[in-house]
Amino acid sequence: MTKERIHQIIFEADTPKGKAFDIGLLIAILLSVLVVMLESVDSINQEYETLLRALEWGFTILFTIEYFLRIYSINKSTKYIFSTMGIIDLLAILPTYLIFIIPSLHTLTVIRVVRIIRIFRVFKLKRYIRGAYTMQIALRKSIPKITVFLLSVLLLIIILGAIMYIIEGEWGGNPDFQDIPNSIYWSIVTLTTVGYGNVVPVTVTGKIIASIIMLLGYGIIAVPTGIITAGIVKTNKNISTQACINCSKEGHDDDAECCKYCGSQIHN
Repeated sequence: MTKERIHQIIFEADTPKGKAFDIGLLIAILLSVLVVMLESVDSINQEYETLLRALEWGFTILFTIEYFLRIYSINKSTKYIFSTMGIIDLLAILPTYLIFIIPSLHTLTVIRVVRIIRIFRVFKLKRYIRGAYTMQIALRKSIPKITVFLLSVLLLIIILGAIMYIIEGEWGGNPDFQDIPNSIYWSIVTLTTVGYGNVVPVTVTGKIIASIIMLLGYGIIAVPTGIITAGIVKTNKNISTQACINCSKEGHDDDAECCKYCGSQIHN
C-alpha cells in the first residue's frame, strides 16, 4: 500500500475505508479508556488483573502501530509529531511503556479519551469543526490583547495586595495578612470571585477595599470573553475534513486546492 493511500485512510474520513478506520479507532479508544477505569477499581482489578493487563497492552500496541503509520504517511513527519494531536497520540501510548519505570503513570493513559475529538471529523459534523476552528483563530488573534489585559490585572493585584498588607497587616494587626505574598494571594482569590473564606479583612477600610475588589472581579472576568467574542464575530469560514499529506494540518476551506500552511496540493 502506498504512502498516499495510507494517509487517506488514516488522516481523512472522506472515503469509506477512511471512515471505517476512524470509527474502529474511536471504538478502540473508548474500550481502552474503559479498561483503564476498571483497573483503578481494586475489586475488579484483583479478579481480572491478567485479562485487563492483556487488553491494555493489546490496545497500546495497536495505538503504537497507528502512531508510527501516521508518522510514515506524512512527508514532513515532524509537523505531525510536534502538533497538538501528535503529542496527544504519543501521550496516549507512552504511560504504558513507562509503567516499568514509574508505575503510577499508568493511570495517565486515560488521556486517550481526548482523541475522541476526532469524532467531529469522522462524522463530518461541519458546524462543530467550523466552530472549533473559528474559536482557534479567535483565540490566536486575541492573544496580544489578552496578554496586555492579564499583565494589567497582575499589576493591579500586586498593588491591591500591598495596600491590604499595609491596612490589615501593619495597621490592623490582622495575622492573615502577615506579609505581601499572602496578601497578593488573597487579592487573587477575591478578584477571581473564588472566595475560599480562609482569609478575611477585619478593618472597615479593608472591608471597603475588599468590596471594591469583588465588584472589579465581575468586570475583569467579562473582558477576555468580550475580546474573544469580537474575534469570533470577525471569523466565518467553511472548513473541510481534508488533512494535508505534507504537514498533516487540517482546517482548510471547502474549496481549497492547496494547503494554506505549506502550499502542498490537497487531495480531493
